[in-house]
Amino acid sequence: MSSPPDAPVPRWPLILLRTTATTLALLALLQVMLAGSFLNGTYDSLKDHEGNAMTLATVVVLQLGVAVAVRWPGRGPLWPLWTTLLLTVAVIGQIGAGYARALGVHVTLGVLLVSGILFALVGAWRLPLPVRAGLPGAGPDGSGRLPRPAEPVEVSK
Repeated sequence: MSSPPDAPVPRWPLILLRTTATTLALLALLQVMLAGSFLNGTYDSLKDHEGNAMTLATVVVLQLGVAVAVRWPGRGPLWPLWTTLLLTVAVIGQIGAGYARALGVHVTLGVLLVSGILFALVGAWRLPLPVRAGLPGAGPDGSGRLPRPAEPVEVSK
C-alpha cells in the first residue's frame, strides 16, 4: 500500500510573510525618522511617532497570524512564528516604555527592535517560494532554483 501523494505546498503564506515583513521594515524606518525629527525640534513629529507605533503594532500582530499560516498550512519553518512572537512582545514593551517616558529603555529597545525587524525581513526574503503546481522548469529538487555546479565555476578574463 502506498501513501497518497503530498499536496503541493501553498505559496501564499510566504508571499504574505514577505509583504508584512517589508511593511514592518518600512514602518520601523519611518519610526526612526519621526523620532529623529522630534529630537531635531519638530515637536509635531511626536504625535506622528505615536500613530506610526500603533500602525506598526497592528502590522506585527497581522504578521503573527501570517507566521502561523506559514507553519501549518504552508508547512514552512517554525522560526518566523517565534521571531514574530518575540517582535510582538518587544513592540508592546516599546509602546509601554514610550508612554512611561522611560527613554533609556525606549531608545535601547527601539534599536534592538529595528534590528530584529530587519533581520526578520532578510529571513523572510531568503525563504524560497515553492514552485507553482504544473509549471514547467522546476528544478530537480522541486525548488524552482537552478542546480548548483558540482565544482567551482571558472570565469574567463
